[in-house]
Amino acid sequence: MKEYLEKSSKILDELQTTEQGLSEAEAARRLSEHGPNRLAAGKKKSNLQRFFEELKDPMILILLAAALISGITSAYEGESYADVVIILTVVIINAVLGVLQESKAEKAIEALQEIAAATSKVMRGGKMEVKKSEELVPGDIVILEAGDAVPADGRILESASMKIEEAALTGESVPVNKTADVLNAGAASEVPLGDRKNMVYMGSTVVYGRGRAVITGTGMKTEMGKIAHVLTQSADESTPLQKRLNQLSKILSVMVLAICAVIFVVGILKEGVTPQNILNTFMVAVSLAVAAIPEGLAAVVTIVLSIGVTKMSKRNAVIRKLTAVETLGCTQVICSDKTGTLTQNKMTVVKHEGSDIKRLVSVMALCSDAEPDENGEAVGEPTECALVNDAQKEGCPKKSLSVQYPRVGEAPFDSMRKRMTTIHRANDGTYFSCTKGAPDEILKRCTSVWRDGRKQPMTEAFRQEILSQNKAMADQALRVLAAAGRAWNQMPSSQEPDFLEQDLCFLGLCGMIDPVRPEVVDAIRECRGAGIRPVMITGDHKDTAVAIAKELGILEAGWKAVTGAEIDQLSDEELDRRIEEYAVYARVQPEHKVRIVDAWKRKGRITAMTGDGVNDAPSIKRADIGIGMGITGTDVTKNVADMVLADDNFATIIAAVEEGRRIYDNIRKAIQFLLASNLAEVLSIFCATLMGFTILNPVHLLWINLITDCFPALALGMEDGEADIMKRPPRNADDGIFADGLGFDVAFQGIVITVLTLASYFIGHYLEAGRWEIVNSPDGMSMAFLTLSMVEIFHSFNMRSRKGSIFHMKHQNKYLWGAMALSFVLTSAVIYIPVLSSAFGFERISALEYDVAIGLGLLVIPAVEISKWIRRKFA
Repeated sequence: MKEYLEKSSKILDELQTTEQGLSEAEAARRLSEHGPNRLAAGKKKSNLQRFFEELKDPMILILLAAALISGITSAYEGESYADVVIILTVVIINAVLGVLQESKAEKAIEALQEIAAATSKVMRGGKMEVKKSEELVPGDIVILEAGDAVPADGRILESASMKIEEAALTGESVPVNKTADVLNAGAASEVPLGDRKNMVYMGSTVVYGRGRAVITGTGMKTEMGKIAHVLTQSADESTPLQKRLNQLSKILSVMVLAICAVIFVVGILKEGVTPQNILNTFMVAVSLAVAAIPEGLAAVVTIVLSIGVTKMSKRNAVIRKLTAVETLGCTQVICSDKTGTLTQNKMTVVKHEGSDIKRLVSVMALCSDAEPDENGEAVGEPTECALVNDAQKEGCPKKSLSVQYPRVGEAPFDSMRKRMTTIHRANDGTYFSCTKGAPDEILKRCTSVWRDGRKQPMTEAFRQEILSQNKAMADQALRVLAAAGRAWNQMPSSQEPDFLEQDLCFLGLCGMIDPVRPEVVDAIRECRGAGIRPVMITGDHKDTAVAIAKELGILEAGWKAVTGAEIDQLSDEELDRRIEEYAVYARVQPEHKVRIVDAWKRKGRITAMTGDGVNDAPSIKRADIGIGMGITGTDVTKNVADMVLADDNFATIIAAVEEGRRIYDNIRKAIQFLLASNLAEVLSIFCATLMGFTILNPVHLLWINLITDCFPALALGMEDGEADIMKRPPRNADDGIFADGLGFDVAFQGIVITVLTLASYFIGHYLEAGRWEIVNSPDGMSMAFLTLSMVEIFHSFNMRSRKGSIFHMKHQNKYLWGAMALSFVLTSAVIYIPVLSSAFGFERISALEYDVAIGLGLLVIPAVEISKWIRRKFA
């Protein structure tokens, strides 16, 4: 059915619905019949597919090749297949862990997408309710306002100057004026998609006005579904850190394969070409490969990021893009809206200025989209709710006013002109318009003023008096709105703002207060301590903005406030020079926000920008961290934002910055721990090979990498933030993995662990044979394995703080203690349980040898503590 060629009443009949909407029971039935209102998702990989993808890793393929060669040799020589079984077991366990990690990360992302799911205003049983967009069904009546994303295809029932951006579907960049009228197709039976002025389509956005529509198609039955438009998923992104780690892994792989090839060739040339020698040399090369590659690194980073992002969501910061986690730790400037973010968004009118208060509050209530609920409390935008509640308090309830003076037309609010006008019909058949908005903007349109029960000409004296009253209220940190009206003998011939908003009669001023959020004062203080510059941006009067900024501690001595008009007078070069002088921006328009963000970015500052309206989208997208409002924000701003605040609270931004710093800190600790451990394994194997003995076999290194590397690294990712984490300056966004001395620390710690491991081997041989010599030693190998395993466990405790002493930390990491206990038990079991020790080729060592090996492992703690002390001493 071509809905655009039919009357809306017929469409409602066809869909078996009314303008009051469907009942909940009928909506549930239709949802079951039609399915969720979402596009078909891409086919997910099965766990079996993921398992085989894990086996495609070059290092895993080398291990499988080693297992194959070892198996052939064992069969040829009639030896045990223990090596083959252990290698295959470790490979399988590693692959299973990889599958579990990927599934866990996917579920975490899905949970976040559920939290950030789009919602729509829909009529159900005569009441307006907010529902998840995916729960909409054909026949639902949706209410659309500026900033809303159209949730499904629908036929327009009502349009109040509604304009919709349909570029995603039609390629037409200019917003389309929408109407509820039936279209005339003429001779053609089909109207092109771009010309269907009485239809709305999924994927488009309301940019102006408001309206209502009945849903005619959902999910894959929409125009968007028909053209199989692929929605971009934030889960598919790799963060800059992950990209740098992937590059690091490639470099390590190439280096290790090159070293392995050299070792293999040298070994063959030195010992000759025999099957046994080829196998032994190949296994040494494989040992180096296993030792050098931190197999768990990518998994640890992904798991820590996904867990951290889930934790952030519980603190009301929904991360839509993983890149935001890293960028949060670099944030240097936070440009924040005032209303609802720095304040409570609970506007209350506390002062009136006008000669006829009842007329003033009645016009304010009529010129408002907020409506009283069953309890008489207004529902809608906070400022408009305050005006409706104020009228109720003054004995002029909006419900009665709307019946007496029904709205018949309007020019919706626009942030550019800062005004809104509605047209009403009076009982005598005449009409009048109500206009409200910023006092200075309203005054420009007034030629008269209501005084002493009559309309009087606007004089300069009246104008100055009104401006003085406005300033006095603004100085009290009140948000001030003005109201004006005009009588019409007949319905105005045009509803264009310029036509309606002229020759107005000024009625008065209403001053309202939005108290600051008490927690924001501490958040601002913490923000400054973290080296982050807070900046307030508001559409309010400059005096109001300054008063609030001083109360919050944003505006301090030496900094200034500036208006949007004053910014217009500055060139980009002048703004760049002066941008650091300003802490408050008042009376700004959306394009000013873009200039502010660009100016800070040209200064080299990592900048966050908050916003809620559709016109805020460009500045949010331009910022390094775009922050949308979860409560008051439009769908457009949420969709372009990197992070959405579920509670619209500035303090949540600071909490997210702290969490972002903690996550990044912990990832770097895990990276340092893993790289130092693997460097020690490489150096140990390399030194032993050069000296002519075998210190550890590939299966031993696989066990260490799986047990004593991965579990502690994951536990480090769960570490609480350090005490000074919000007292440090933001890190440089261009810093690489090895910045801030991490490369030196990895090298130093790797060498320390190597020395301890080699010492354990030689001491083991001495305790076994009673002499010092360089030979293959069963006890030496068992002790080296035990020392390397435990030294890495003990070293993970060093990594709880990269620079601070672990003995001064006031909290404990229960996950790290658990990892240590598990590793301790499993490592001891491999040495002392006969079946396992035989499979791994270990000798049962004495209590003395065991104690010495553990003692050598413990020495890594004082060694690293001394290096930290020296760094702090000379920092």
